[in-house]
Amino acid sequence: MEAALGDKAYDFIVAEPYRWAIWAAPKTADGKIDYNVAKTGDDLREFVDQKLFPYLRGFTERATGPNTIEYKIGQIFGEIKNKFQSGYNLRDVIDIIDGLKFRSQTEKHELSHLYEAKIRNMGNAGRNGGEYYTPRPLIRAMIKVIDPKIGERIYDVAVGSAGFLCESFDYINAK
Repeated sequence: MEAALGDKAYDFIVAEPYRWAIWAAPKTADGKIDYNVAKTGDDLREFVDQKLFPYLRGFTERATGPNTIEYKIGQIFGEIKNKFQSGYNLRDVIDIIDGLKFRSQTEKHELSHLYEAKIRNMGNAGRNGGEYYTPRPLIRAMIKVIDPKIGERIYDVAVGSAGFLCESFDYINAK
């Protein structure tokens, strides 16, 4: 939208073969997943393991610096491994994920709470396991003290579950 408003061409970060709408959820004219085109089974698992994840990991090397979105994508996918051994199970999960719509504030809160629950359950399993989770009651207390107002910027340094952003929205909206 920003590019369109500035009358500029938009350059996608992710190359076309690796975009969700191409490999995971190609759609028919009526908006349903086109299973004649969508990968499934061994084809899907092999694509994810041998093409998609290596491509995304490679963003680190292709980035112009460590503060770019490209570098961050590469770092994230440098840590991720596909745990699905069955491409059919992976297809089922992709279909469920594709059906989720996080456009409303309520749906965004649901995603935020889901993420928080996952990292809370992870505990300290491994170096990326939940060490940076901030409980919602603490977030709410901090928001109340800060007392954000419309027109002010809200900066959530680590974002994570976007708990500070979601709770700030609720706080301002209630006022």
